[in-house]
Amino acid sequence: MIQSLLLFVWLALCAVQDIRQRQIANHLTLGGLLLAWVYVLWNGTTWLGAPAADGGWALGLALLFTLPGYALGRLGGADVKLLAALALATDSHYLMGTFVGAGVATGAWLLLAPKLWPLMNQGVRNALHYLQPQVSNKQPFAPFLFVGFSLTWVWIH
Repeated sequence: MIQSLLLFVWLALCAVQDIRQRQIANHLTLGGLLLAWVYVLWNGTTWLGAPAADGGWALGLALLFTLPGYALGRLGGADVKLLAALALATDSHYLMGTFVGAGVATGAWLLLAPKLWPLMNQGVRNALHYLQPQVSNKQPFAPFLFVGFSLTWVWIH
């Protein structure tokens, strides 16, 4: 349970930084990736207890899902590193659920944000500036990954 809590905190920090600065610091993404890698090598399991092979499989899937988006300019390098770290810390079920949940959350935001944005308090709109519907067609992705992971965690538990 404490492992899940730490993943929530780490993802929340990444999401907040992505919303506020439109980037995620390498010490969060690469640090998480390195920590997950060392944990797998040291213990033979992922942070959430899956066999190391499952973490490796999830890492391969994460790269398969994110590198094309990165090459096309739809995902940033931090998103690739974030999902790679999450994959090594969890397993393919969490990764797939997180990725699908993030896609659903992104779609819901793109549909609802134009209607909700004018109703939001100015302070909230300022805090969520980079999530503004018309600012860019490349939204911060970490907040949606956080939502996807949260939904996956609830589904699995």
